Amino acid sequence: MRALLLETIDEAAHAKLEQQSATTLAPSPDAELDANDLTDVDAIITRGRGHVTSDLIARCPNLRVIGRCGVGLDNVDVSAATAAGVAVINAPGSPTTTTAEHAILLILALTRQLYPQIAAVKSDDWAIRSRVNADECAGKTLGVVGLGAIGCRVAELSAALGMEVIAYNRTNQDRHGGRTSVRRRPFAELLAESDIVSLHVALTPETRGLVGRAELAAMKPGALLVNAARGGLVEVDALLEALDSGRLAGYAADGVDPEPPAVGDRLIHHPRTIITPHSAALTASTYRRMCLRTVQNVLGY
Repeated sequence: MRALLLETIDEAAHAKLEQQSATTLAPSPDAELDANDLTDVDAIITRGRGHVTSDLIARCPNLRVIGRCGVGLDNVDVSAATAAGVAVINAPGSPTTTTAEHAILLILALTRQLYPQIAAVKSDDWAIRSRVNADECAGKTLGVVGLGAIGCRVAELSAALGMEVIAYNRTNQDRHGGRTSVRRRPFAELLAESDIVSLHVALTPETRGLVGRAELAAMKPGALLVNAARGGLVEVDALLEALDSGRLAGYAADGVDPEPPAVGDRLIHHPRTIITPHSAALTASTYRRMCLRTVQNVLGY
């Protein structure tokens, strides 16, 4: 077996892969690869930056399986893989705990205005304490959009903070285990009732731009929006308008669309935003778990 890595993976996972295959690491995630280097590739493994396009799939005549060390498949052309009879494997569930924790971190940071306080103190502005307009999460209504594993865990953690949790799910499927009472709401009602809205849906053609001008206008004045999923779920122009006017009091997200952002990107530098560099799942434990799980399943296939 021969495996092509579009980017580095955890050392233990890489070692396991090399025990059973000849392994080649691409010079960069989206490097132009010579056709001669692709003819005998059986498996392609990527993380989040290396794109497995229809062109790359077509150039690998012996390709049998694609492994994505993570959950989202927006960097893999699944339709092209399916048409070519190539299996696509990811690591569902591996980043649930860490991504849910990151979402809670963003919720707390926005609610308590943590970032401007830290920045002010580091600039020797101790007087910021008299200008802070922070609040607490307890008693607030959190609207969870998407009741997959991560959304359900966020609901549980938020309830432990004393928040009232309501939820909207695009399908009837619900992985919630019943440990926390979650009242279902239609999307429009959830937006109108929530003090904080937290997004936990996959980015697909149907969900791209899920939150646009109309949805932002439907939210409570002064509400907060948290997006620990994908940047493309929110229309940036409409988001900036809502932030500029103050109708939306804050936006926190783990990443933007596209990534990496342009230097000076206005959303990132907006005083009402907190943006982390798509790092929610980049903890040592989660990284190793998702890489090992993906490699094991690729080898098993």
